[in-house]
Order: sequence, then C-alpha cells, then structure tokens
Amino acid sequence: MSWQPIDCHAHTIMSDGYLTVPELAEAARARGVRPSVADHLSGDVAYSVKTVEGVREYLDELDEFEVARGGEFCWHDALWRELPDDLTARFTHRIGSIHAVQAPTGGLVYAFSRRVPDGLTPDAYMDIHIENLERFAREMPVEILAHPTLLPLPFRHIPLEEMWTEERGGRAVAALAMEISSRYRPHERFIRRAHAAGIRLSLGSDGHTPEQVADVEFGLAFARGIGVPDEDLFDPWVHGKRS
Repeated sequence: MSWQPIDCHAHTIMSDGYLTVPELAEAARARGVRPSVADHLSGDVAYSVKTVEGVREYLDELDEFEVARGGEFCWHDALWRELPDDLTARFTHRIGSIHAVQAPTGGLVYAFSRRVPDGLTPDAYMDIHIENLERFAREMPVEILAHPTLLPLPFRHIPLEEMWTEERGGRAVAALAMEISSRYRPHERFIRRAHAAGIRLSLGSDGHTPEQVADVEFGLAFARGIGVPDEDLFDPWVHGKRS
C-alpha cells in the first residue's frame, strides 16, 4: 500500500519548502509513500504562489513529474476564487486551510499571530472560528480541510478538548475530508467523531524539510488506531475532486 503525503510543500519557483520537486519525490518514495505536492497558493503567505499566472506555472512544472498535483489555499485569501476552470481541472486535489478567520466586526484573526484583538476570549474566538468553518464547508471548492483543529498561537496552551467541545465538534464535522497532520496534530475525540460521521480522512506530513517530507507514520498509526481501514483514507487518484 502506498500513501499520499497530502500536505508536502516543495516548489522550485516559490515555496517555504527546502526541496525541489525531484528531491521531494525521491524522499517520498524512499519512505514508501506515493509523492504528492501541495504548495501554498495564496496571496497572504510570505513564500507562496500568489497569482493566477503563478498557479499556471506551478502546474506546468508539476506536469513534468510523476506526482499528485495539489495546492493549499487559504480560506481568507481571494486567490482560490479567482482561478479559471481550466486551472482547477488540472489539480488532482485541493486543500483548504483556515489560517485566519474573518471577525464579524471586520478584520482578520490569524492563526500564526502572537496577538489577538483586545478582549477576544477563547470562547468568543471559537464562536468566530466555527462560523468561518461552516462557511468554508459551504463555499470553498476543496477536497481536504488541513490541520482542522489549528488555533491561534495565544490559545494553543489551552487543551484542545476545552476549545473543541462536543457541541463545536458536532458542528465542525459538517466540513470536508479532514487531514491528520503530522505537524499540527489533531485532537483524537474530534477525529473520532469525524470518522463516525462518515468524513473521509487524509494523511498529511505538512513537510518542509527532508526529515519532514512524506513522514505520515503518525497519521497512519492514528487512523488505524481509531479503526479506519486503509482503503477508506482519502486518495486523490481514487476519490476525485469536488466540483
């Protein structure tokens, strides 16, 4: 059985990864993993493909290699809305990330910022996050929700089971196929609930370095540990794309 490292970043034009596409493919195959590239495609990530023409060049390059052609889009960024149909048709799979949420009063709350707006409590933030997640599920044409329990840095010291309550988890499982990330590890109860609800799970290394790329051992063990058959894991060559 081979596995797809759904969230590996490596691109020779613009990337926050350390490997070229051939190097990534070689590293993945050395781990017994079928190589997949899903670079950041977002106007709001420092090292990323930021334009429609850049996405076209990115896909042109990936066409030269035997890899799955993915891309990771930011929910809060506009690039995914701007892609023409001929480009979206060329992806084997697309990933959506909630790297920032849109607050009702305006502005964004970023997952990787060390500050949140004054007065924003963890519970108030989670209300905003769940509302954004529900919109994400309705509006964003992607197959995978990356690192589904990722929270802003100031709240990451709080146990996930306190932030992701049963009620919030129940609302969240209406989202798409979810990634078990080796880098941003999810809460077990959350993933168990998603699996019980029939949500398909994917494995993601979120790899940027040679040591990280295609390392899906954690996700595979996690999935097997909660009773997910190997054949039920998301495979972009088998399960197709959302329209």
